[in-house]
Amino acid sequence: MISRRDFLQVSMAASALVGASGFGNWARLAAQQALTQDQLLEFETFGNISLIHVTDIHGQLKPIFFREPEINLGVGANQGFVPHITGAEFRKAYGIADGSASAYALTHDDFSSLAKAYGRVGGMDRVATVINAIRADRPDALLLDGGDTWHGSYTCYHTAGQDMVNVMNALKPDAMTFHWEFTLGSDRVNEIVEGLPYAALGQNIFDAEWDEPAELFKPYKFFERGGAKIAVIGQAFPYMPIANPNWMFPEYSFGIRDENMQSMVDEVRSEGADVVVVLSHNGFDVDKKMAGKVQGIDVILSGHTHDALPEPVLVGKTHIIASGSNGKFVSRVDLDVRDGQMMGLRHKLIPIFSDVIAPDPAMTALIKEQRAPYAAELAEVIGRTDTLLYRRGNFNGTWDDLICDALISEREADIAMSPGVRWGPSLVPGDDITREDIWNVTSMTYGQAYRTEMTGEFIKVILEDVADNIFNPDPYYQQGGDMVRIGGMGYRIDINRPQGERISDMTLLRTGEAIDPAKSYVVAGWASVNEGTEGPMIWDVVESHVRKLGTVTVNPNNSVNVVGA
Repeated sequence: MISRRDFLQVSMAASALVGASGFGNWARLAAQQALTQDQLLEFETFGNISLIHVTDIHGQLKPIFFREPEINLGVGANQGFVPHITGAEFRKAYGIADGSASAYALTHDDFSSLAKAYGRVGGMDRVATVINAIRADRPDALLLDGGDTWHGSYTCYHTAGQDMVNVMNALKPDAMTFHWEFTLGSDRVNEIVEGLPYAALGQNIFDAEWDEPAELFKPYKFFERGGAKIAVIGQAFPYMPIANPNWMFPEYSFGIRDENMQSMVDEVRSEGADVVVVLSHNGFDVDKKMAGKVQGIDVILSGHTHDALPEPVLVGKTHIIASGSNGKFVSRVDLDVRDGQMMGLRHKLIPIFSDVIAPDPAMTALIKEQRAPYAAELAEVIGRTDTLLYRRGNFNGTWDDLICDALISEREADIAMSPGVRWGPSLVPGDDITREDIWNVTSMTYGQAYRTEMTGEFIKVILEDVADNIFNPDPYYQQGGDMVRIGGMGYRIDINRPQGERISDMTLLRTGEAIDPAKSYVVAGWASVNEGTEGPMIWDVVESHVRKLGTVTVNPNNSVNVVGA
């Protein structure tokens, strides 16, 4: 029987992405030759500076499956533009062949079948191999981490982020910025940052009491590379106190602070910067708007919204690079910097196909060391799935539906609410569901599963508020993740209506009755930003539910009627 690795070596489709700033078309090699590690890493060295970008790893040390979104709606000026096109429309835009490796890596269609053919993605030992190969070609390349690194797994939770800190230290980044890291609590974040052997950057991280830059997080750092002076400016997630519990980091404030960003760009230019790179966790649409407002940025390395784009997006003179999430991609960006300015750019989004890229032995050993104390707990099988389990998109994924079902069943609720977070690997039909898999989609430091009563009117207020965080036409007011996931209830949403008018036709699925604004309903949820929330931890709730089911089947969810897309 041919092995998956052998299959990949003889049939997988990919090609190098080279050229000034364009997509080279991975599918070009499809039917022509086998994909190898050398082909994945092939790059015509360009200019005098190389940047390596990883972002939104979310604690994922091992290879995983990760399905890209089916629904990623844009509003206002961003409607219909990348990253807000998916599936066949995305493939058409970039010339990607159906069923190819690039279709598997970058779109959602036929995911389960393609996953069986092309295998898992990511794994930090494979990421290490790619980084080492780039450094072998360009020894002074800058490795930049866009944040959401110390969060999102069983081991990350139980070590308070130390497993990821140890792994990233071994990769030797040059700088990072932040988001979910702050949900470890400011004391723990301060402790880690004080010991980091690389720069912790955030021009928008301020002391909340004095409204001045926080001393621990520098706004930028200079690097001398290739005979040029590079300024890397950090931009942490702007909406920390809104999207996450402010009581966990009360001494810090954030915000976009684009006026301060302009001041930082002007300052580094006045100090001789030949090229300005922003290491950002704004999210792609916010980065686009900021690029149009702040002059003098050459490259924005974008994070937070988990978008994976095979070519840069140009706003004015600023190139925006989106490098995916969960260790699934590494971006290489080569710059030609001469006479005090950037003369050209070449970019390659490198997919980390874990059956093709050989693991780095030293990193494999280090990862095993981090996981060893928890190996038995991680591997315990709780159940299995005959449904593709995924989370990624503006509305419920099947992982979200399973979590909502668990909340309704285990907490005896009418309605369930699950946060619209983007992190969490996928499982394909036939997979065992291990404790690690459950934690990969639930792990956080405020995971209590609450049970409360809410009126129908208040439920609508919540949905309207979250919808405005996502579908406000001004990216600077898009302050959340994706839409809160709902179980036990259906509704209609018109994404182009103003706040307060988007949500209608709310229905209790169990009875088919309309939600009564004056009536109270039992609601179970998790990830409340309120201090002192009580209840069992969400991973325990889901584990109990899956154990009772044995085999998980998640039926298609047609309870949300989206209008205006």
